[in-house]
Amino acid sequence: MITFENIHKSFGPNHVLKGVDLTVDQGRSMVVIGGSGTGKSVLIKSVLGLIQPDRGTITVGGRATTRHDRDAFLSRFGMLFQGAALFDSLPVWQNVAFRLLRGRLKLPRDQARATAIDKLRQVGLGEDVADRFPAELSGGMQKRVGLARAIAADPDIIFFDEPTTGLDPIMAGVINTLIRDIVTDLGVTAITITHDMSSVHAIADDVAMLHDGKIQWTGPVGTLNDALDPHVVQFVNGRADGPIATIR
Repeated sequence: MITFENIHKSFGPNHVLKGVDLTVDQGRSMVVIGGSGTGKSVLIKSVLGLIQPDRGTITVGGRATTRHDRDAFLSRFGMLFQGAALFDSLPVWQNVAFRLLRGRLKLPRDQARATAIDKLRQVGLGEDVADRFPAELSGGMQKRVGLARAIAADPDIIFFDEPTTGLDPIMAGVINTLIRDIVTDLGVTAITITHDMSSVHAIADDVAMLHDGKIQWTGPVGTLNDALDPHVVQFVNGRADGPIATIR
């Protein structure tokens, strides 16, 4: 579904991606791990066209991302942002239905609201939440609303950016389970960025380790703990000593 071929990206003298090669198969959940500032978010922003690689090719469904009609192309994607990124001035149902009310879809408000309520139910929230504002919700509820918005337009591909950041372990487990269920039930292709190893094991079919601008290791999640790559061993076990430099 998604292929990165020799992707390079620099920001001034900072060389973030130095030849990334990665394939995400259709219907699979790929989790990208790596330290902060290694370029994980740059990868998914490059797919969406928010960042243009300096070199290399990204294909989605076998076609280069630069050759798609942009509106039709973006309609295939859903996104759960790290901080939920809800619009404070809009009630929950309008946040969920934001895409449905605009652009190519532009559904009638009653139909968009009904769809939003249905998506809220899919993430464990009742209709009573629909007319609240984001500030009235807990962090875990806001994250669920963000998840409902990500699936509102029935996308083929969903990106999850640090989905459990800022959540307590119990709520993080709830979000991980919801994500796994959504990926399985909807049959979507997913890329998740996370530092949380419990999320990796809960969400992933496959895992890729990004370090020093390249994919250092990739494989099925079941082989992660047996990986011999020293970058993976250090990261998975949270060790200070290893090839990944730490500030001392």
